Amino acid sequence: MTSANPPVPAAPVQNAAYLAEHYGPAYRWLVTITGMIGVVAMVLAMTTVNVAVPDVMGAFGIGQDKAQWMSSAYMATMTAGMLLNVWVSGVLGERRTFIGALFFFSAGALLGGMAPNEDVLIFARILQGFSAGIAQPLVMATIFTVFPADRRGSAMGIFGLGVVFAPAIGPTLGGLMIEYFSWRYVFFISLPFCGLAAILGALFMPTRPLAREIPPFDWLGFGLLLVGLWGLMTGIADGQREGWASDIIVLRLTLGTLAAVGFVLWELHTPRALLDMRIFANLEFSATAVIAFIFGAGMMGSTYVIPVFVQTMVGFTPLLAGLMMMPAGLMLAVIFPLAGRMSDTIPASIMIIGGLILFSLGFALMVGADANTTFWTLVGMVMVSRLGLGFINPTLNAAALKALPPEKVRQGAGVANFMRQLGGAFGINLIVAFFEVRTRFHADALTATQHWGNHTTERLLLEVERLMGRSGLPFQQQKAAALEYLGTMVNTQAQMLAFSDTFIIIAIVALAALVPAALLSRSQLRVRRLAWR
Repeated sequence: MTSANPPVPAAPVQNAAYLAEHYGPAYRWLVTITGMIGVVAMVLAMTTVNVAVPDVMGAFGIGQDKAQWMSSAYMATMTAGMLLNVWVSGVLGERRTFIGALFFFSAGALLGGMAPNEDVLIFARILQGFSAGIAQPLVMATIFTVFPADRRGSAMGIFGLGVVFAPAIGPTLGGLMIEYFSWRYVFFISLPFCGLAAILGALFMPTRPLAREIPPFDWLGFGLLLVGLWGLMTGIADGQREGWASDIIVLRLTLGTLAAVGFVLWELHTPRALLDMRIFANLEFSATAVIAFIFGAGMMGSTYVIPVFVQTMVGFTPLLAGLMMMPAGLMLAVIFPLAGRMSDTIPASIMIIGGLILFSLGFALMVGADANTTFWTLVGMVMVSRLGLGFINPTLNAAALKALPPEKVRQGAGVANFMRQLGGAFGINLIVAFFEVRTRFHADALTATQHWGNHTTERLLLEVERLMGRSGLPFQQQKAAALEYLGTMVNTQAQMLAFSDTFIIIAIVALAALVPAALLSRSQLRVRRLAWR
């Protein structure tokens, strides 16, 4: 007589409830720390590369229009990746999605650090951006799930503090890598964090069985979004080099515009919309969405342009450029929780208007910055603009969600975050394009004045020729060397003027956001009056 083998009990599904029971009350903080380490790695990668832009330009012999893709490609694909998050995690589960995102993010970091040319480097940043876009909302949703309702605010505050702290130290870490190693090591900074987060994720991130059926996804809407981003951003980036009226640029901009319009129309039509466009019918929410777009553009655009300016124009080393950005970043870590508390008692519109004015003032002060501006003066200017951002961000998030009924809060959070990231992607793109246009304009204007009828130019060239002769340069080469020196001076002055114009336009755009902020204020006043009645 043979006895049947007893059935092997199935392994328990390690979802959040099971892990919480297994690890006890400490599990909430274990999963929070796990997620924070992964997100910090991705935020570091987003900010450290900005101090490496001049070195990358020199290594590959490219201009700003190409180099800016290190940041804007990351932001654009991160924006698109956020829309994939729910679908991917629904198919694979939280743990596999988190570890997979870290794997591809690390692969992008290694590829970027070893890139033989700028095209491979940009592809590496695209890979990192998609991975970060999928992972970051997943981490926030997981933390939100494992904490009880009365403790979610403190958990989000600690998580947000980590996200703010990473950009504060990112440029400095990047500067250290460039100063003592190479610009390529900037891409390797995040690898230890990714490895640690993957190990912890295998232990503490919840999971679920693989989906038996692939859930539906709005692939048409996602494709239209990608085509729209590609057409508009590449058209803007290459417009100055290819010519704004050239066939290829007109084709890209037209295709991008049609795809963007098609995306909006399709999202209004499809029942499986990636973005709930009907939410913009709420005037108060629409105002916060416009401000979020401008906020993202100003924050990421300024984070890119300031390190480039101080390295190319003021003569700072990458390390000094990173150190210059650190005090403002650390200040933000203090301001964010204080601004969050203030927003509970002060109307959101007042906080946002005050923040926009401070941000604009900071860049208005930078218009006069040049090679003679001291380190601490620049630190003070950056801190003024960052103080404005510190008042805007927490208040803006709260105002956006308060404007919506409870059943729309989740969709509203996704749309507001999407608008902020989209603004960041286009902010870098547009700022660099504007800088290139103004550089050409000033270079042409200054070159037109450099002729032999200009006695100042004539005396300068003669003096340079004389100095060249004293240094031993043959007579036949003295005039050519003097003209080359003059060309360098003209180009440097054109870039300095173009940076001033760029700072002016950033300040003006920030002030333009006062219009939707005023609409937000009127809407909130109307709501209060109705409540009083």
